[in-house]
Amino acid sequence: MRIILVVLGVLVALAGAVWALQGAGFILGSFMSNDPTWIWIGAVTALVGLGILAFGIRSHRTTKHA
Repeated sequence: MRIILVVLGVLVALAGAVWALQGAGFILGSFMSNDPTWIWIGAVTALVGLGILAFGIRSHRTTKHA
């Protein structure tokens, strides 16, 4: 389960980063290009992806009591 969360977090964060870059006009060729709305949508999506990634990394560190 941990690896699924890590991979999902990376993919969501990358998608958000691409959307934000398209919104800012750094990646052209899409309806999202030069649309400031996509900067915010991409930024929020990237943060959600980073949260999922952090949760996936952190979920492995469980304490084991004897």
